[in-house]
Amino acid sequence: MTPSPNPEQVKRWRLILGAASEEKLQSYGTGGGILDEEAAIMDEALAAIYDETFVSASDARGQSGSRRAGLGPSSPKLAKWLGDIRTFFPPDIVSVIQSDAIERKGLKQLLFEPELLSQVKPDIQMVATLMALKGQIPEKTKESARQLVKAVVDEIVKRLSQELQRAVTGALNRRRHSPLPSFTGLDWNTTIRKNLRHFDQERKLLIPEKVYFFDRARRSKEWTVILDIDQSGSMAGSVIYASIVGSIFASMPALDTRVVAFDTEVVDLSEQCAHDPVDMLFGIQLGGGTDINKSIAYCEQFIAEPKKTLFLLVSDLYEGGNRTEMLRRLIDMHQAGVKTICLLALSDQGVPSYDEAVAKRLAQQGIPCFGCSPDKLPELIEGALKGHDLAVMSDRLGNGKPT
Repeated sequence: MTPSPNPEQVKRWRLILGAASEEKLQSYGTGGGILDEEAAIMDEALAAIYDETFVSASDARGQSGSRRAGLGPSSPKLAKWLGDIRTFFPPDIVSVIQSDAIERKGLKQLLFEPELLSQVKPDIQMVATLMALKGQIPEKTKESARQLVKAVVDEIVKRLSQELQRAVTGALNRRRHSPLPSFTGLDWNTTIRKNLRHFDQERKLLIPEKVYFFDRARRSKEWTVILDIDQSGSMAGSVIYASIVGSIFASMPALDTRVVAFDTEVVDLSEQCAHDPVDMLFGIQLGGGTDINKSIAYCEQFIAEPKKTLFLLVSDLYEGGNRTEMLRRLIDMHQAGVKTICLLALSDQGVPSYDEAVAKRLAQQGIPCFGCSPDKLPELIEGALKGHDLAVMSDRLGNGKPT
Protein backbone atom coordinates (compact mmCIF):
# COMPACT_ATOMS: atom_id res chain seq x y z
CA MET A 1 0.00 0.00 0.00
CA THR A 2 1.43 3.39 -1.04
CA PRO A 3 1.80 5.71 1.99
CA SER A 4 -0.22 8.94 1.96
CA PRO A 5 1.85 11.99 0.96
CA ASN A 6 2.85 14.47 3.62
CA PRO A 7 0.70 17.61 3.03
CA GLU A 8 3.61 19.86 4.00
CA GLN A 9 5.86 18.19 1.42
CA VAL A 10 3.16 18.50 -1.26
CA LYS A 11 2.82 22.22 -0.42
CA ARG A 12 6.59 22.72 -0.71
CA TRP A 13 6.68 20.99 -4.09
CA ARG A 14 3.75 23.14 -5.25
CA LEU A 15 5.69 26.30 -4.29
CA ILE A 16 8.81 25.03 -6.05
CA LEU A 17 7.10 23.82 -9.25
CA GLY A 18 4.57 26.61 -9.61
CA ALA A 19 0.96 26.76 -10.75
CA ALA A 20 1.50 24.34 -13.64
CA SER A 21 1.93 21.53 -11.11
CA GLU A 22 -1.38 22.16 -9.30
CA GLU A 23 -3.48 19.58 -11.14
CA LYS A 24 -0.82 16.88 -10.96
CA LEU A 25 -0.21 17.38 -7.25
CA GLN A 26 -3.93 17.33 -6.47
CA SER A 27 -4.04 13.82 -7.87
CA TYR A 28 -2.22 12.73 -4.72
CA GLY A 29 -5.52 13.16 -2.94
CA THR A 30 -4.55 15.71 -0.32
CA GLY A 31 -8.09 17.05 -0.24
CA GLY A 32 -9.03 20.72 -0.70
CA GLY A 33 -6.55 23.29 -1.91
CA ILE A 34 -2.85 22.58 -1.67
CA LEU A 35 -1.90 26.08 -0.51
CA ASP A 36 -3.26 27.81 2.55
CA GLU A 37 -3.68 31.59 2.63
CA GLU A 38 -0.13 32.33 3.71
CA ALA A 39 1.39 29.93 1.18
CA ALA A 40 -0.79 31.46 -1.55
CA ILE A 41 0.77 34.87 -0.88
CA MET A 42 4.24 33.32 -1.02
CA ASP A 43 3.31 31.60 -4.27
CA GLU A 44 2.13 34.84 -5.87
CA ALA A 45 5.34 36.62 -4.85
CA LEU A 46 7.46 33.84 -6.38
CA ALA A 47 5.27 33.48 -9.47
CA ALA A 48 5.69 37.15 -10.28
CA ILE A 49 9.36 36.46 -10.99
CA TYR A 50 9.71 32.76 -11.79
CA ASP A 51 6.41 31.35 -13.08
CA GLU A 52 5.97 32.06 -16.79
CA THR A 53 2.31 31.00 -16.59
CA PHE A 54 1.47 33.48 -13.82
CA VAL A 55 -0.33 36.74 -14.42
CA SER A 56 -2.12 38.70 -11.73
CA ALA A 57 -5.69 39.82 -12.19
CA SER A 58 -4.73 43.46 -12.77
CA ASP A 59 -2.19 42.44 -15.43
CA ALA A 60 -4.67 40.13 -17.14
CA ARG A 61 -7.13 42.93 -18.01
CA GLY A 62 -6.73 44.17 -21.54
CA GLN A 63 -4.52 41.28 -22.72
CA SER A 64 -5.68 39.22 -25.67
CA GLY A 65 -4.93 35.72 -24.57
CA SER A 66 -1.23 36.21 -23.79
CA ARG A 67 -0.12 35.07 -20.38
CA ARG A 68 3.08 36.41 -18.91
CA ALA A 69 4.84 36.83 -15.61
CA GLY A 70 5.52 40.23 -14.15
CA LEU A 71 4.67 42.78 -11.55
CA GLY A 72 3.69 45.48 -13.97
CA PRO A 73 4.49 49.18 -13.55
CA SER A 74 2.31 49.85 -10.53
CA SER A 75 4.27 51.21 -7.57
CA PRO A 76 1.65 50.10 -4.99
CA LYS A 77 1.87 46.56 -6.37
CA LEU A 78 5.69 46.63 -6.16
CA ALA A 79 5.52 47.92 -2.59
CA LYS A 80 3.17 45.08 -1.63
CA TRP A 81 5.43 42.55 -3.38
CA LEU A 82 8.50 43.83 -1.53
CA GLY A 83 6.61 43.61 1.75
CA ASP A 84 5.46 40.06 0.99
CA ILE A 85 8.90 38.66 0.20
CA ARG A 86 10.41 40.27 3.30
CA THR A 87 7.61 38.84 5.45
CA PHE A 88 7.72 35.27 4.22
CA PHE A 89 11.36 34.64 3.27
CA PRO A 90 14.68 34.84 5.18
CA PRO A 91 17.08 37.70 4.35
CA ASP A 92 19.45 35.68 2.15
CA ILE A 93 16.53 34.48 -0.01
CA VAL A 94 15.12 38.03 -0.17
CA SER A 95 18.43 39.20 -1.67
CA VAL A 96 18.30 36.53 -4.38
CA ILE A 97 14.65 37.28 -5.26
CA GLN A 98 15.30 41.05 -5.44
CA SER A 99 18.27 40.53 -7.77
CA ASP A 100 16.27 38.16 -9.97
CA ALA A 101 13.42 40.66 -10.11
CA ILE A 102 15.71 43.29 -11.59
CA GLU A 103 17.54 40.93 -13.95
CA ARG A 104 14.55 38.87 -15.17
CA LYS A 105 11.82 41.51 -15.20
CA GLY A 106 13.72 44.76 -15.58
CA LEU A 107 12.14 46.22 -12.46
CA LYS A 108 14.31 49.30 -12.41
CA GLN A 109 11.49 51.27 -10.82
CA LEU A 110 12.69 49.64 -7.60
CA LEU A 111 15.57 52.07 -7.84
CA PHE A 112 13.68 55.13 -9.05
CA GLU A 113 11.12 55.67 -6.30
CA PRO A 114 12.36 56.64 -2.81
CA GLU A 115 9.44 54.91 -1.06
CA LEU A 116 10.20 51.67 -2.91
CA LEU A 117 13.96 51.87 -2.51
CA SER A 118 13.55 52.36 1.24
CA GLN A 119 11.88 48.92 1.38
CA VAL A 120 14.65 47.11 -0.49
CA LYS A 121 16.91 44.92 1.65
CA PRO A 122 20.45 46.38 1.46
CA ASP A 123 22.88 43.80 0.07
CA ILE A 124 25.97 43.71 -2.10
CA GLN A 125 24.06 42.68 -5.25
CA MET A 126 21.78 45.68 -4.89
CA VAL A 127 24.79 47.98 -4.44
CA ALA A 128 26.30 46.55 -7.64
CA THR A 129 23.03 47.28 -9.46
CA LEU A 130 22.96 50.84 -8.14
CA MET A 131 26.57 51.37 -9.22
CA ALA A 132 25.81 50.07 -12.72
CA LEU A 133 22.70 52.29 -13.07
CA LYS A 134 23.89 55.33 -11.15
CA GLY A 135 23.65 57.57 -14.21
CA GLN A 136 19.93 56.75 -14.54
CA ILE A 137 18.91 57.29 -10.91
CA PRO A 138 16.75 60.42 -10.65
CA GLU A 139 17.67 63.22 -8.28
CA LYS A 140 14.76 62.48 -5.90
CA THR A 141 16.08 58.95 -5.33
CA LYS A 142 19.80 59.66 -4.96
CA GLU A 143 19.75 60.17 -1.20
CA SER A 144 17.78 56.95 -0.66
CA ALA A 145 20.24 55.12 -2.91
CA ARG A 146 23.17 56.58 -0.99
CA GLN A 147 21.69 55.46 2.34
CA LEU A 148 21.24 51.93 0.98
CA VAL A 149 24.87 51.82 -0.16
CA LYS A 150 26.01 53.27 3.18
CA ALA A 151 24.15 50.52 5.06
CA VAL A 152 26.02 47.86 3.09
CA VAL A 153 29.37 49.63 3.48
CA ASP A 154 28.86 49.96 7.24
CA GLU A 155 27.97 46.28 7.53
CA ILE A 156 31.08 45.16 5.61
CA VAL A 157 33.33 47.50 7.59
CA LYS A 158 31.88 46.12 10.83
CA ARG A 159 32.43 42.59 9.56
CA LEU A 160 36.03 43.03 8.40
CA SER A 161 37.62 46.05 10.06
CA GLN A 162 38.53 44.56 13.43
CA GLU A 163 40.10 41.42 11.95
CA LEU A 164 42.07 43.38 9.34
CA GLN A 165 43.31 45.80 12.01
CA ARG A 166 44.35 42.86 14.16
CA ALA A 167 46.09 41.15 11.24
CA VAL A 168 48.15 44.20 10.31
CA THR A 169 48.98 45.05 13.93
CA GLY A 170 49.98 41.46 14.63
CA ALA A 171 52.20 41.26 11.57
CA LEU A 172 53.99 44.59 11.97
CA ASN A 173 54.32 45.04 15.72
CA ARG A 174 55.20 41.57 16.94
CA ARG A 175 58.66 41.75 15.42
CA ARG A 176 59.94 44.11 18.11
CA HIS A 177 59.99 43.90 21.88
CA SER A 178 59.20 46.58 24.42
CA PRO A 179 60.62 47.25 27.90
CA LEU A 180 57.12 48.31 29.02
CA PRO A 181 55.28 45.47 30.78
CA SER A 182 51.79 44.53 29.62
CA PHE A 183 50.17 41.17 30.29
CA THR A 184 48.22 41.31 27.01
CA GLY A 185 51.50 41.98 25.19
CA LEU A 186 53.46 39.17 26.88
CA ASP A 187 55.52 37.19 24.36
CA TRP A 188 55.21 33.72 25.87
CA ASN A 189 57.28 31.90 23.24
CA THR A 190 60.31 34.19 23.50
CA THR A 191 60.09 34.38 27.29
CA ILE A 192 60.07 30.59 27.66
CA ARG A 193 62.73 29.96 25.03
CA LYS A 194 65.21 32.44 26.46
CA ASN A 195 64.72 31.31 30.06
CA LEU A 196 64.87 27.53 29.69
CA ARG A 197 68.19 27.42 31.55
CA HIS A 198 66.38 28.81 34.59
CA PHE A 199 64.02 25.83 34.86
CA ASP A 200 63.87 24.59 38.48
CA GLN A 201 63.93 20.79 38.22
CA GLU A 202 63.06 20.29 41.87
CA ARG A 203 59.96 22.47 41.86
CA LYS A 204 59.16 21.86 38.18
CA LEU A 205 58.90 25.60 37.60
CA LEU A 206 60.33 27.97 35.03
CA ILE A 207 61.64 31.03 36.85
CA PRO A 208 62.30 33.64 34.15
CA GLU A 209 65.21 35.99 34.57
CA LYS A 210 63.77 38.33 31.94
CA VAL A 211 60.22 38.65 30.60
CA TYR A 212 59.65 39.82 27.00
CA PHE A 213 56.73 41.96 25.82
CA PHE A 214 55.60 42.86 22.30
CA ASP A 215 55.99 46.48 21.30
CA ARG A 216 52.56 47.86 20.45
CA ALA A 217 53.81 51.18 19.18
CA ARG A 218 53.13 51.82 15.50
CA ARG A 219 55.58 53.34 13.10
CA SER A 220 53.93 55.49 10.43
CA LYS A 221 53.78 54.03 6.90
CA GLU A 222 55.77 50.86 7.48
CA TRP A 223 54.31 49.18 4.40
CA THR A 224 52.81 50.30 1.11
CA VAL A 225 49.64 48.45 0.14
CA ILE A 226 48.37 48.86 -3.42
CA LEU A 227 44.95 47.57 -4.47
CA ASP A 228 44.59 47.52 -8.27
CA ILE A 229 40.93 46.75 -9.00
CA ASP A 230 39.39 45.55 -12.26
CA GLN A 231 36.10 47.41 -12.89
CA SER A 232 34.73 44.98 -15.49
CA GLY A 233 31.08 44.06 -14.93
CA SER A 234 31.81 40.44 -13.99
CA MET A 235 33.91 41.66 -11.06
CA ALA A 236 31.13 43.76 -9.43
CA GLY A 237 31.08 42.01 -6.05
CA SER A 238 34.88 41.94 -5.88
CA VAL A 239 35.07 45.65 -6.74
CA ILE A 240 32.80 46.52 -3.82
CA TYR A 241 34.63 44.37 -1.28
CA ALA A 242 38.09 45.44 -2.49
CA SER A 243 37.18 49.14 -2.39
CA ILE A 244 35.86 48.90 1.17
CA VAL A 245 38.92 46.88 2.23
CA GLY A 246 41.00 49.70 0.76
CA SER A 247 39.18 52.23 2.93
CA ILE A 248 39.92 50.09 6.02
CA PHE A 249 43.61 49.94 5.09
CA ALA A 250 43.62 53.71 4.55
CA SER A 251 42.54 54.20 8.17
CA MET A 252 45.70 52.45 9.48
CA PRO A 253 48.67 54.76 10.18
CA ALA A 254 51.15 51.92 9.56
CA LEU A 255 50.08 51.55 5.92
CA ASP A 256 50.51 53.82 2.94
CA THR A 257 47.44 52.75 0.96
CA ARG A 258 46.76 53.29 -2.72
CA VAL A 259 43.46 52.24 -4.32
CA VAL A 260 43.32 52.22 -8.11
CA ALA A 261 40.42 51.14 -10.35
CA PHE A 262 40.68 50.48 -14.08
CA ASP A 263 38.93 49.49 -17.26
CA THR A 264 40.62 50.91 -20.37
CA GLU A 265 41.42 53.97 -18.26
CA VAL A 266 42.93 54.25 -14.78
CA VAL A 267 41.27 56.09 -11.88
CA ASP A 268 43.10 56.76 -8.61
CA LEU A 269 40.55 56.50 -5.79
CA SER A 270 43.03 56.76 -2.91
CA GLU A 271 41.85 60.14 -1.63
CA GLN A 272 38.13 59.30 -1.84
CA CYS A 273 38.82 55.93 -0.27
CA ALA A 274 40.41 57.51 2.79
CA HIS A 275 37.55 59.97 3.34
CA ASP A 276 34.25 58.50 2.14
CA PRO A 277 34.00 54.94 0.79
CA VAL A 278 30.37 55.53 -0.23
CA ASP A 279 31.33 58.38 -2.56
CA MET A 280 34.21 56.22 -3.77
CA LEU A 281 31.83 53.42 -4.79
CA PHE A 282 29.63 55.85 -6.70
CA GLY A 283 32.80 56.98 -8.47
CA ILE A 284 33.42 53.51 -9.87
CA GLN A 285 32.17 52.77 -13.37
CA LEU A 286 31.37 49.07 -13.78
CA GLY A 287 31.76 47.53 -17.23
CA GLY A 288 33.80 48.55 -20.25
CA GLY A 289 37.06 47.16 -21.57
CA THR A 290 40.13 46.09 -19.63
CA ASP A 291 43.72 47.34 -19.78
CA ILE A 292 45.47 45.67 -16.87
CA ASN A 293 48.92 46.54 -18.19
CA LYS A 294 48.13 50.28 -18.13
CA SER A 295 46.94 50.09 -14.52
CA ILE A 296 50.03 48.17 -13.37
CA ALA A 297 52.27 50.72 -15.11
CA TYR A 298 50.44 53.47 -13.19
CA CYS A 299 50.80 51.64 -9.87
CA GLU A 300 54.55 51.10 -10.29
CA GLN A 301 55.24 54.73 -9.34
CA PHE A 302 54.10 54.00 -5.76
CA ILE A 303 56.66 51.23 -5.18
CA ALA A 304 59.50 52.98 -3.35
CA GLU A 305 60.64 50.01 -1.25
CA PRO A 306 59.75 46.72 -3.02
CA LYS A 307 60.31 44.48 0.00
CA LYS A 308 57.92 46.64 2.01
CA THR A 309 55.19 46.70 -0.65
CA LEU A 310 52.11 44.49 -1.00
CA PHE A 311 50.48 44.58 -4.45
CA LEU A 312 46.98 43.08 -4.73
CA LEU A 313 45.65 42.80 -8.26
CA VAL A 314 41.91 42.06 -8.12
CA SER A 315 41.09 40.84 -11.62
CA ASP A 316 39.88 37.91 -13.70
CA LEU A 317 43.00 38.51 -15.88
CA TYR A 318 41.14 38.92 -19.18
CA GLU A 319 43.52 41.47 -20.70
CA GLY A 320 42.36 43.73 -23.51
CA GLY A 321 45.68 45.59 -23.64
CA ASN A 322 49.21 44.25 -23.93
CA ARG A 323 49.19 40.81 -22.32
CA THR A 324 52.93 40.18 -22.80
CA GLU A 325 53.83 43.51 -21.20
CA MET A 326 51.37 42.90 -18.36
CA LEU A 327 52.98 39.54 -17.54
CA ARG A 328 56.46 41.06 -17.68
CA ARG A 329 55.52 43.88 -15.30
CA LEU A 330 53.99 41.49 -12.75
CA ILE A 331 56.91 39.07 -12.91
CA ASP A 332 59.46 41.90 -12.61
CA MET A 333 57.54 43.29 -9.64
CA HIS A 334 57.55 39.89 -7.95
CA GLN A 335 61.26 39.31 -8.61
CA ALA A 336 62.09 42.73 -7.17
CA GLY A 337 60.65 41.61 -3.84
CA VAL A 338 57.11 43.02 -3.97
CA LYS A 339 54.57 40.73 -2.32
CA THR A 340 52.45 40.22 -5.44
CA ILE A 341 49.07 38.47 -5.34
CA CYS A 342 46.32 38.16 -7.94
CA LEU A 343 42.86 37.73 -6.44
CA LEU A 344 40.67 36.29 -9.18
CA ALA A 345 37.73 37.15 -6.94
CA LEU A 346 37.19 38.75 -3.55
CA SER A 347 33.63 37.70 -2.86
CA ASP A 348 31.34 35.23 -1.16
CA GLN A 349 30.19 33.75 -4.46
CA GLY A 350 33.32 31.79 -5.43
CA VAL A 351 35.56 32.30 -8.45
CA PRO A 352 34.05 33.54 -11.72
CA SER A 353 35.40 32.80 -15.17
CA TYR A 354 39.03 33.91 -15.54
CA ASP A 355 41.88 33.62 -18.03
CA GLU A 356 43.33 30.28 -17.01
CA ALA A 357 46.39 30.54 -19.28
CA VAL A 358 47.50 33.85 -17.75
CA ALA A 359 46.75 32.68 -14.20
CA LYS A 360 48.75 29.49 -14.74
CA ARG A 361 51.70 31.42 -16.18
CA LEU A 362 51.77 33.76 -13.19
CA ALA A 363 51.46 30.86 -10.73
CA GLN A 364 54.43 29.15 -12.39
CA GLN A 365 56.46 32.31 -11.76
CA GLY A 366 55.57 32.28 -8.06
CA ILE A 367 52.68 34.76 -8.15
CA PRO A 368 49.65 33.10 -6.52
CA CYS A 369 46.35 33.50 -8.37
CA PHE A 370 43.22 32.42 -6.52
CA GLY A 371 39.80 33.47 -5.31
CA CYS A 372 39.46 34.50 -1.70
CA SER A 373 36.41 35.12 0.46
CA PRO A 374 36.47 38.42 2.40
CA ASP A 375 36.49 36.58 5.72
CA LYS A 376 39.77 34.85 4.83
CA LEU A 377 41.47 38.05 3.69
CA PRO A 378 42.82 39.09 7.14
CA GLU A 379 44.77 35.83 7.42
CA LEU A 380 46.15 36.33 3.92
CA ILE A 381 47.24 39.91 4.68
CA GLU A 382 48.88 38.92 7.97
CA GLY A 383 50.75 36.05 6.31
CA ALA A 384 51.94 38.27 3.45
CA LEU A 385 53.25 40.97 5.78
CA LYS A 386 54.98 38.34 7.94
CA GLY A 387 56.73 36.89 4.90
CA HIS A 388 54.95 33.54 4.81
CA ASP A 389 54.97 31.43 1.64
CA LEU A 390 52.06 32.89 -0.35
CA ALA A 391 51.73 29.84 -2.60
CA VAL A 392 51.19 27.63 0.44
CA MET A 393 48.70 30.15 1.86
CA SER A 394 46.77 30.24 -1.42
CA ASP A 395 46.35 26.46 -1.26
CA ARG A 396 44.77 26.80 2.18
CA LEU A 397 42.78 30.00 1.78
CA GLY A 398 41.80 29.93 -1.88
CA ASN A 399 38.38 28.82 -3.11
CA GLY A 400 39.66 28.32 -6.64
CA LYS A 401 43.02 28.58 -8.39
CA PRO A 402 44.75 27.50 -11.59
CA THR A 403 46.07 23.95 -11.61
